[in-house]
Amino acid sequence: MRKLPGLLVALGFALGISAAPARATVVPLQSASLEILIGTLPPIAVPWSGTGSADVTGTSISGVSANIFGVSGLTLPVTDPAAFPITGVYIPGASNGSGNFTFDASGNGGGTMGVQGSANVCLFSPCSAPPPANLVVPFTSGGVSGIGLGGSPIAVSGLVDLTLTGNAWTTGTATIGVLSATGSPWNGSSVTLVTPTVLSTNIGASAVIPAFAVMTLSLVPEPSTLLLLAFGVVGLAMIGRKD
Repeated sequence: MRKLPGLLVALGFALGISAAPARATVVPLQSASLEILIGTLPPIAVPWSGTGSADVTGTSISGVSANIFGVSGLTLPVTDPAAFPITGVYIPGASNGSGNFTFDASGNGGGTMGVQGSANVCLFSPCSAPPPANLVVPFTSGGVSGIGLGGSPIAVSGLVDLTLTGNAWTTGTATIGVLSATGSPWNGSSVTLVTPTVLSTNIGASAVIPAFAVMTLSLVPEPSTLLLLAFGVVGLAMIGRKD
């Protein structure tokens, strides 16, 4: 019977915390990865800085740190004949903007995280470093459209007209033609998000380059879970001390 008061105290703490409304708490990233899939090329890893944090609740990850992913001086040859006259892409520099994602009770959903920077699209001849100044395509425009944001397509004029159609991130399956990439739901500690991007020219309906970005974020367990565990340990310690 002496164990009962301590058990009730522990239960009371747990019920009190679980009944409290969810509040966003700044949580550091444990790990993160970002890959770019362009057509049938091998996946291109964008390095993670090893830093960053986010405001986390049971159904959202907001304020994900900007500039935690970055790449510079990357040359990508494009050899698919269907993509002609695009023969390569050179990225002088790119990084991520801040991210905000919301999920339903099953962890499905998504949100926005724009890509900052631009790419030189090399036409008719391979890219070199520095590349020929054919077309400079911004990854996002005005923070409202582009890769990771959706919105209206970005049209670029030059030797060949180019259109970049971006989309927001999703935990579902993104499909462009016969290619697809799939995310996974937010489970309270990790999530995989995908965003499809279409780069197309005005030279033939087949001159389209499908691309996907796949991002995985892993965070420490939810603060409420850690608090419940801590108070449970305290309650058990109180019970033990009464023995």
